[in-house]
Amino acid sequence: MKTKQQLLIDNLIAKPLAFLLNFLVRLLGQILNIDHNLHKELDCIVVCKFKGMGSIIQATPLLDALRQQHPNAEIIFVSTNANTAILKRIDTIDTIYTINDKGIFPLLKSLTTTLLKLIRKRPDVYIDLEIYSNFSTLVTLLSLAKNRVGYYLRSSSFKMGIYTHMMYFNTKIPVSESYLQIARLFGKDFNSTELYPLAKGIAGSYTPPKEGRYIVINPNASDLRLERRWGRKNYKFLIEQLLLQYPAYTIYLVGSPNERPYTEKVIEDITHENLINLAGKTSINELISLIAGAAFMVTNDTGPMHISFAVNTPTICLFGPCSPDQYGHFSNAKIIFKDVFCSPCVHEFSISPCKGNNTCMQLIEVSEVLKAVKEVHENGSFPLRRNEVLEGMKYKHGDAILGLVRR
Repeated sequence: MKTKQQLLIDNLIAKPLAFLLNFLVRLLGQILNIDHNLHKELDCIVVCKFKGMGSIIQATPLLDALRQQHPNAEIIFVSTNANTAILKRIDTIDTIYTINDKGIFPLLKSLTTTLLKLIRKRPDVYIDLEIYSNFSTLVTLLSLAKNRVGYYLRSSSFKMGIYTHMMYFNTKIPVSESYLQIARLFGKDFNSTELYPLAKGIAGSYTPPKEGRYIVINPNASDLRLERRWGRKNYKFLIEQLLLQYPAYTIYLVGSPNERPYTEKVIEDITHENLINLAGKTSINELISLIAGAAFMVTNDTGPMHISFAVNTPTICLFGPCSPDQYGHFSNAKIIFKDVFCSPCVHEFSISPCKGNNTCMQLIEVSEVLKAVKEVHENGSFPLRRNEVLEGMKYKHGDAILGLVRR
Protein backbone atom coordinates (compact mmCIF):
# COMPACT_ATOMS: atom_id res chain seq x y z
CA MET A 1 0.00 0.00 0.00
CA LYS A 2 1.09 3.56 -0.64
CA THR A 3 1.67 5.85 2.30
CA LYS A 4 -1.48 7.89 1.56
CA GLN A 5 -3.61 4.73 1.72
CA GLN A 6 -1.99 3.72 4.99
CA LEU A 7 -2.67 7.16 6.47
CA LEU A 8 -6.30 6.93 5.37
CA ILE A 9 -6.75 3.55 7.09
CA ASP A 10 -4.96 4.85 10.16
CA ASN A 11 -7.24 7.87 10.51
CA LEU A 12 -10.57 6.33 9.46
CA ILE A 13 -10.32 2.91 11.08
CA ALA A 14 -7.44 2.63 13.55
CA LYS A 15 -7.99 5.97 15.30
CA PRO A 16 -11.70 5.48 16.16
CA LEU A 17 -10.94 1.94 17.36
CA ALA A 18 -8.08 3.15 19.53
CA PHE A 19 -10.27 5.91 20.94
CA LEU A 20 -13.02 3.47 21.94
CA LEU A 21 -10.73 0.75 23.25
CA ASN A 22 -8.81 3.25 25.33
CA PHE A 23 -11.77 3.76 27.68
CA LEU A 24 -12.43 0.03 27.99
CA VAL A 25 -8.80 -0.78 28.72
CA ARG A 26 -8.54 2.04 31.24
CA LEU A 27 -11.60 0.75 33.09
CA LEU A 28 -10.30 -2.83 33.01
CA GLY A 29 -6.94 -1.63 34.34
CA GLN A 30 -8.61 -0.02 37.34
CA ILE A 31 -10.56 -3.20 38.07
CA LEU A 32 -7.58 -5.57 37.77
CA ASN A 33 -5.17 -3.21 39.57
CA ILE A 34 -2.09 -4.75 37.90
CA ASP A 35 1.37 -3.85 39.18
CA HIS A 36 3.14 -1.93 36.39
CA ASN A 37 6.46 -1.46 38.17
CA LEU A 38 9.37 -1.63 35.69
CA HIS A 39 12.15 -1.87 38.28
CA LYS A 40 12.50 -5.64 38.14
CA GLU A 41 13.96 -8.43 36.04
CA LEU A 42 12.29 -8.78 32.65
CA ASP A 43 12.22 -11.87 30.47
CA CYS A 44 10.79 -10.48 27.24
CA ILE A 45 10.99 -6.91 25.89
CA VAL A 46 9.36 -5.88 22.61
CA VAL A 47 10.34 -2.73 20.72
CA CYS A 48 8.26 -1.59 17.73
CA LYS A 49 9.05 0.84 14.91
CA PHE A 50 7.20 0.26 11.67
CA LYS A 51 8.29 3.26 9.61
CA GLY A 52 11.69 4.85 9.06
CA MET A 53 14.98 3.03 8.73
CA GLY A 54 16.67 6.13 10.11
CA SER A 55 14.56 6.07 13.25
CA ILE A 56 15.47 2.42 13.79
CA ILE A 57 19.16 3.30 13.59
CA GLN A 58 18.56 6.17 16.02
CA ALA A 59 16.91 3.69 18.41
CA THR A 60 20.07 1.57 18.73
CA PRO A 61 21.27 3.39 21.89
CA LEU A 62 17.92 2.45 23.49
CA LEU A 63 18.39 -1.18 22.45
CA ASP A 64 21.91 -1.17 23.86
CA ALA A 65 20.65 0.29 27.16
CA LEU A 66 17.93 -2.37 27.39
CA ARG A 67 20.50 -5.09 26.77
CA GLN A 68 22.79 -3.69 29.49
CA GLN A 69 19.93 -3.49 31.98
CA HIS A 70 18.47 -6.90 31.11
CA PRO A 71 21.26 -9.07 29.65
CA ASN A 72 19.19 -12.26 29.82
CA ALA A 73 15.95 -10.88 28.39
CA GLU A 74 14.79 -11.69 24.88
CA ILE A 75 14.59 -8.46 22.88
CA ILE A 76 12.08 -8.66 20.04
CA PHE A 77 11.79 -5.98 17.36
CA VAL A 78 8.51 -5.53 15.45
CA SER A 79 8.63 -3.72 12.10
CA THR A 80 7.74 -4.05 8.42
CA ASN A 81 9.38 -6.33 5.86
CA ALA A 82 11.24 -3.37 4.36
CA ASN A 83 13.35 -3.00 7.50
CA THR A 84 14.32 -6.66 7.92
CA ALA A 85 17.81 -6.28 6.42
CA ILE A 86 18.85 -3.35 8.62
CA LEU A 87 17.43 -5.04 11.73
CA LYS A 88 19.51 -8.16 11.03
CA ARG A 89 22.63 -5.98 11.27
CA ILE A 90 21.88 -5.09 14.93
CA ASP A 91 23.01 -7.91 17.20
CA THR A 92 21.34 -6.51 20.33
CA ILE A 93 18.08 -7.75 18.78
CA ASP A 94 17.32 -11.42 19.41
CA THR A 95 14.14 -11.88 17.38
CA ILE A 96 12.54 -9.97 14.50
CA TYR A 97 8.82 -10.04 13.68
CA THR A 98 7.66 -8.20 10.58
CA ILE A 99 4.40 -7.43 8.85
CA ASN A 100 3.82 -7.14 5.10
CA ASP A 101 2.26 -3.74 4.34
CA LYS A 102 2.22 -4.11 0.55
CA GLY A 103 -1.55 -4.68 0.51
CA ILE A 104 -4.52 -5.01 2.82
CA PHE A 105 -4.71 -8.83 2.69
CA PRO A 106 -0.95 -9.44 3.17
CA LEU A 107 -1.13 -6.93 6.02
CA LEU A 108 -3.99 -8.71 7.80
CA LYS A 109 -2.40 -12.14 7.33
CA SER A 110 1.06 -11.13 8.54
CA LEU A 111 -0.37 -9.02 11.38
CA THR A 112 -2.39 -11.98 12.66
CA THR A 113 0.68 -14.20 12.58
CA THR A 114 2.80 -11.59 14.37
CA LEU A 115 0.20 -11.00 17.08
CA LEU A 116 -0.16 -14.72 17.76
CA LYS A 117 3.62 -14.99 18.15
CA LEU A 118 3.69 -12.02 20.50
CA ILE A 119 0.84 -13.30 22.64
CA ARG A 120 2.66 -16.63 23.04
CA LYS A 121 5.76 -14.75 24.20
CA ARG A 122 3.78 -12.91 26.91
CA PRO A 123 5.95 -9.76 26.80
CA ASP A 124 6.78 -8.01 30.07
CA VAL A 125 7.11 -4.70 28.22
CA TYR A 126 6.08 -3.48 24.77
CA ILE A 127 7.77 -0.20 23.72
CA ASP A 128 6.03 1.55 20.83
CA LEU A 129 8.37 4.05 19.16
CA GLU A 130 5.75 5.25 16.67
CA ILE A 131 4.61 8.76 17.55
CA TYR A 132 1.69 9.36 15.20
CA SER A 133 0.44 5.88 14.25
CA ASN A 134 -2.91 4.75 15.64
CA PHE A 135 -2.37 1.39 13.94
CA SER A 136 0.77 0.89 16.02
CA THR A 137 -1.21 1.78 19.15
CA LEU A 138 -3.70 -1.01 18.37
CA VAL A 139 -0.89 -3.51 17.77
CA THR A 140 0.61 -2.49 21.12
CA LEU A 141 -2.68 -3.27 22.87
CA LEU A 142 -3.33 -6.51 21.00
CA SER A 143 0.11 -7.84 21.97
CA LEU A 144 -1.39 -8.26 25.47
CA ALA A 145 1.90 -7.06 27.00
CA LYS A 146 1.68 -6.40 30.72
CA ASN A 147 3.37 -2.99 30.40
CA ARG A 148 2.88 -0.86 27.31
CA VAL A 149 5.08 2.19 26.79
CA GLY A 150 4.45 4.88 24.18
CA TYR A 151 4.92 8.57 23.44
CA TYR A 152 2.50 11.44 23.74
CA LEU A 153 1.98 14.77 22.05
CA ARG A 154 -1.09 16.94 22.31
CA SER A 155 -2.88 14.88 19.65
CA SER A 156 -2.20 11.53 21.31
CA SER A 157 -3.16 12.29 24.92
CA PHE A 158 -6.34 10.18 24.52
CA LYS A 159 -4.20 7.02 24.45
CA MET A 160 -3.45 7.12 28.20
CA GLY A 161 -5.22 3.87 28.87
CA ILE A 162 -3.97 1.65 26.11
CA TYR A 163 -0.48 2.58 27.27
CA THR A 164 0.47 2.03 30.90
CA HIS A 165 3.38 4.48 30.64
CA MET A 166 3.60 7.46 28.27
CA MET A 167 6.68 9.58 27.67
CA TYR A 168 6.66 13.12 26.32
CA PHE A 169 8.14 13.24 22.81
CA ASN A 170 10.37 16.29 22.85
CA THR A 171 10.86 17.53 19.27
CA LYS A 172 13.59 19.99 20.32
CA ILE A 173 16.18 17.36 21.26
CA PRO A 174 17.82 14.52 19.31
CA VAL A 175 15.38 11.68 18.75
CA SER A 176 17.92 9.22 20.18
CA GLU A 177 17.70 11.17 23.46
CA SER A 178 13.91 10.92 23.43
CA TYR A 179 14.22 7.17 22.89
CA LEU A 180 16.83 6.89 25.64
CA GLN A 181 14.52 8.61 28.11
CA ILE A 182 12.37 5.47 27.98
CA ALA A 183 15.40 3.38 28.98
CA ARG A 184 15.65 5.45 32.16
CA LEU A 185 12.23 4.11 33.22
CA PHE A 186 13.91 0.80 34.02
CA GLY A 187 15.89 2.15 36.95
CA LYS A 188 19.29 3.20 35.59
CA ASP A 189 20.78 6.26 33.95
CA PHE A 190 21.91 5.73 30.37
CA ASN A 191 23.70 8.60 28.63
CA SER A 192 25.45 7.10 25.61
CA THR A 193 23.77 8.01 22.33
CA GLU A 194 26.43 6.32 20.19
CA LEU A 195 24.78 4.54 17.29
CA TYR A 196 25.27 0.86 16.61
CA PRO A 197 28.35 0.38 14.37
CA LEU A 198 26.53 -0.89 11.32
CA ALA A 199 29.75 -1.50 9.37
CA LYS A 200 31.02 -3.98 11.96
CA GLY A 201 32.16 -7.09 10.14
CA ILE A 202 31.36 -5.80 6.63
CA ALA A 203 33.49 -2.64 6.23
CA GLY A 204 35.37 -2.96 2.95
CA SER A 205 33.44 -6.07 1.94
CA TYR A 206 31.88 -4.33 -1.06
CA THR A 207 34.17 -3.40 -3.95
CA PRO A 208 32.85 -0.34 -5.85
CA PRO A 209 32.85 -0.52 -9.65
CA LYS A 210 35.86 1.83 -9.90
CA GLU A 211 39.05 2.11 -7.88
CA GLY A 212 39.99 5.28 -6.03
CA ARG A 213 38.30 7.83 -3.82
CA TYR A 214 34.61 8.44 -4.20
CA ILE A 215 31.60 10.49 -3.13
CA VAL A 216 28.18 9.04 -2.33
CA ILE A 217 25.11 11.12 -3.21
CA ASN A 218 21.56 10.28 -2.13
CA PRO A 219 19.04 12.59 -3.86
CA ASN A 220 16.03 10.62 -2.63
CA ALA A 221 13.48 10.74 0.16
CA SER A 222 10.87 8.06 0.83
CA ASP A 223 7.23 8.77 0.03
CA LEU A 224 6.69 9.11 3.77
CA ARG A 225 7.90 12.72 3.27
CA LEU A 226 8.78 13.62 -0.32
CA GLU A 227 9.12 17.26 0.80
CA ARG A 228 12.59 16.32 2.08
CA ARG A 229 13.92 16.20 -1.50
CA TRP A 230 16.22 19.02 -2.50
CA GLY A 231 15.14 18.71 -6.13
CA ARG A 232 16.47 17.18 -9.35
CA LYS A 233 17.83 20.39 -10.87
CA ASN A 234 19.83 21.21 -7.76
CA TYR A 235 21.39 17.77 -7.57
CA LYS A 236 22.08 17.76 -11.31
CA PHE A 237 23.94 21.08 -11.09
CA LEU A 238 25.80 19.93 -7.98
CA ILE A 239 26.93 16.72 -9.71
CA GLU A 240 28.08 18.63 -12.79
CA GLN A 241 30.17 20.94 -10.60
CA LEU A 242 31.64 18.08 -8.58
CA LEU A 243 32.69 16.26 -11.76
CA LEU A 244 34.31 19.46 -12.98
CA GLN A 245 35.99 20.59 -9.77
CA TYR A 246 36.95 17.20 -8.31
CA PRO A 247 37.92 14.97 -11.26
CA ALA A 248 39.83 12.54 -9.03
CA TYR A 249 36.59 11.37 -7.37
CA THR A 250 34.01 8.92 -8.65
CA ILE A 251 30.40 9.83 -7.78
CA TYR A 252 27.99 7.05 -6.83
CA LEU A 253 24.26 7.70 -6.62
CA VAL A 254 22.38 5.45 -4.21
CA GLY A 255 18.77 4.62 -3.48
CA SER A 256 16.25 1.79 -3.33
CA PRO A 257 14.96 -0.06 -6.41
CA ASN A 258 11.82 2.09 -6.30
CA GLU A 259 13.99 5.22 -6.29
CA ARG A 260 16.11 4.27 -9.30
CA PRO A 261 13.80 5.96 -11.87
CA TYR A 262 14.09 9.22 -9.92
CA THR A 263 17.89 9.03 -9.73
CA GLU A 264 18.00 8.33 -13.45
CA LYS A 265 16.05 11.53 -14.09
CA VAL A 266 18.52 13.46 -11.92
CA ILE A 267 21.41 12.52 -14.21
CA GLU A 268 19.61 11.87 -17.51
CA ASP A 269 21.60 14.50 -19.44
CA ILE A 270 24.98 13.80 -17.81
CA THR A 271 27.39 11.32 -19.34
CA HIS A 272 30.68 10.90 -17.51
CA GLU A 273 32.94 7.95 -16.71
CA ASN A 274 33.15 9.08 -13.07
CA LEU A 275 29.38 9.06 -12.53
CA ILE A 276 27.69 5.74 -11.70
CA ASN A 277 24.10 5.15 -10.62
CA LEU A 278 23.97 2.34 -8.03
CA ALA A 279 20.37 3.01 -6.93
CA GLY A 280 18.60 -0.33 -6.59
CA LYS A 281 21.83 -2.22 -7.33
CA THR A 282 23.15 -2.77 -3.79
CA SER A 283 21.98 -4.85 -0.86
CA ILE A 284 21.74 -3.13 2.52
CA ASN A 285 25.12 -4.61 3.54
CA GLU A 286 26.71 -3.41 0.30
CA LEU A 287 25.19 0.05 0.79
CA ILE A 288 26.58 0.25 4.34
CA SER A 289 30.03 -0.82 3.13
CA LEU A 290 29.89 1.66 0.24
CA ILE A 291 28.96 4.58 2.51
CA ALA A 292 31.56 3.55 5.09
CA GLY A 293 34.32 3.79 2.45
CA ALA A 294 33.26 7.15 0.99
CA ALA A 295 35.33 10.31 1.33
CA PHE A 296 32.03 12.01 2.18
CA MET A 297 28.32 11.84 1.45
CA VAL A 298 25.74 14.41 0.33
CA THR A 299 22.19 13.50 1.24
CA ASN A 300 18.68 14.59 2.05
CA ASP A 301 17.28 13.73 5.47
CA THR A 302 16.46 10.06 4.92
CA GLY A 303 17.61 6.52 5.79
CA PRO A 304 21.08 6.48 4.14
CA MET A 305 21.95 9.68 6.03
CA HIS A 306 21.57 7.77 9.31
CA ILE A 307 23.70 4.92 7.95
CA SER A 308 26.38 7.52 7.24
CA PHE A 309 26.13 8.80 10.82
CA ALA A 310 26.51 5.25 12.16
CA VAL A 311 29.64 4.51 10.08
CA ASN A 312 31.24 7.93 10.82
CA THR A 313 31.47 9.10 7.22
CA PRO A 314 31.58 12.92 6.85
CA THR A 315 28.02 13.80 5.83
CA ILE A 316 26.62 16.94 4.23
CA CYS A 317 22.97 16.90 5.31
CA LEU A 318 20.25 18.95 3.63
CA PHE A 319 17.40 19.61 6.05
CA GLY A 320 14.07 21.35 5.53
CA PRO A 321 10.77 19.89 6.79
CA CYS A 322 12.50 18.03 9.66
CA SER A 323 14.46 19.55 12.50
CA PRO A 324 18.25 19.13 12.36
CA ASP A 325 18.22 19.47 16.15
CA GLN A 326 16.31 16.21 16.25
CA TYR A 327 18.12 14.19 13.59
CA GLY A 328 21.43 15.87 12.67
CA HIS A 329 23.39 16.37 15.88
CA PHE A 330 26.29 14.06 15.05
CA SER A 331 29.91 15.19 14.96
CA ASN A 332 30.42 13.91 11.40
CA ALA A 333 27.47 15.98 10.09
CA LYS A 334 27.55 19.31 8.28
CA ILE A 335 24.01 20.68 8.46
CA ILE A 336 22.57 22.97 5.80
CA PHE A 337 19.20 24.28 6.94
CA LYS A 338 17.16 27.42 6.35
CA ASP A 339 15.17 29.01 9.15
CA VAL A 340 11.77 29.48 7.54
CA PHE A 341 8.61 30.26 9.50
CA CYS A 342 6.79 26.99 8.75
CA SER A 343 9.71 24.63 9.40
CA PRO A 344 9.98 22.09 10.89
CA CYS A 345 6.45 21.03 10.00
CA VAL A 346 6.54 17.21 10.07
CA HIS A 347 6.10 17.16 13.84
CA GLU A 348 2.76 18.93 13.59
CA PHE A 349 1.12 17.88 10.30
CA SER A 350 0.41 14.65 8.44
CA ILE A 351 0.43 16.70 5.23
CA SER A 352 2.80 19.66 5.09
CA PRO A 353 1.08 23.07 4.79
CA CYS A 354 3.04 23.75 1.58
CA LYS A 355 1.64 20.54 0.01
CA GLY A 356 5.03 19.75 -1.47
CA ASN A 357 6.15 23.24 -2.47
CA ASN A 358 9.07 22.93 -0.06
CA THR A 359 10.51 26.43 0.17
CA CYS A 360 12.67 25.27 3.08
CA MET A 361 14.59 23.00 0.67
CA GLN A 362 14.40 25.27 -2.38
CA LEU A 363 16.24 28.04 -0.51
CA ILE A 364 19.36 25.89 -0.16
CA GLU A 365 21.87 27.02 -2.78
CA VAL A 366 24.22 24.72 -4.67
CA SER A 367 27.04 27.11 -3.75
CA GLU A 368 26.42 26.36 -0.04
CA VAL A 369 26.78 22.65 -0.65
CA LEU A 370 29.93 23.18 -2.71
CA LYS A 371 31.39 25.26 0.13
CA ALA A 372 30.78 22.35 2.51
CA VAL A 373 32.36 19.96 -0.02
CA LYS A 374 35.46 22.16 -0.18
CA GLU A 375 35.64 22.17 3.62
CA VAL A 376 35.55 18.39 3.96
CA HIS A 377 37.86 17.90 0.96
CA GLU A 378 40.52 20.13 2.51
CA ASN A 379 40.12 19.10 6.17
CA GLY A 380 38.74 15.56 6.02
CA SER A 381 36.07 16.37 8.62
CA PHE A 382 33.85 19.12 9.98
CA PRO A 383 34.36 21.23 13.13
CA LEU A 384 32.56 19.87 16.19
CA ARG A 385 29.29 21.73 16.71
CA ARG A 386 27.90 22.66 20.11
CA ASN A 387 24.41 21.46 20.91
CA GLU A 388 23.15 24.25 23.15
CA VAL A 389 19.79 22.55 23.59
CA LEU A 390 21.37 19.53 25.27
CA GLU A 391 23.82 21.46 27.43
CA GLY A 392 22.40 21.38 30.94
CA MET A 393 19.41 19.24 29.92
CA LYS A 394 17.76 17.59 32.95
CA TYR A 395 16.23 14.16 32.44
CA LYS A 396 15.45 13.38 36.08
CA HIS A 397 14.53 15.23 39.24
CA GLY A 398 15.38 13.06 42.19
CA ASP A 399 13.88 9.68 41.36
CA ALA A 400 11.28 11.17 39.01
CA ILE A 401 11.75 10.56 35.26
CA LEU A 402 10.75 13.85 33.65
CA GLY A 403 8.10 13.67 30.92
CA LEU A 404 6.56 10.42 32.21
CA VAL A 405 2.80 10.04 32.63
CA ARG A 406 1.50 6.83 34.17
CA ARG A 407 -1.99 5.42 33.86
